[in-house]
Amino acid sequence: MALVHLQRSHNDYGFTATDAGGHALTIDIPEEQGGKGEGFRPMQLLLAGLGGCSAVDIVSILKKQKQDIKDFAIDIDGEREPGKEPSVWQNAQIVFKLSGEVDPAKALRAVELSMNKYCSVAETLRRAGADLTWKLVVNGADVHL
Repeated sequence: MALVHLQRSHNDYGFTATDAGGHALTIDIPEEQGGKGEGFRPMQLLLAGLGGCSAVDIVSILKKQKQDIKDFAIDIDGEREPGKEPSVWQNAQIVFKLSGEVDPAKALRAVELSMNKYCSVAETLRRAGADLTWKLVVNGADVHL
């Protein structure tokens, strides 16, 4: 079981979430919704979880293949269902950006394995109805699926 503790820490909607290891992050909502905009919005945390989940999968796979990753970034943009409460993610577009001595074919396979087989957050979002699409860029060049 994973323990996460939330404690109200600032303004009406500001919370600090900590895990059992003492790692912390700040949660808040935008000013136009009554918060101060001083932290992640709760739904952004789902996208951050998606990025983190797939990132560790991809690094693990590529390390096993002796690929030398110098830099790795992920951009995620998503859209939620309009006019619904609750409003779930209806889609997310993920851009994986790798640089270093990385074989593009191996990187593509690592992304595919993560997104289609290993990443539990991706599967959770898919089961909720989200359409997940991705793009891979290795050393500045698009790698086509």
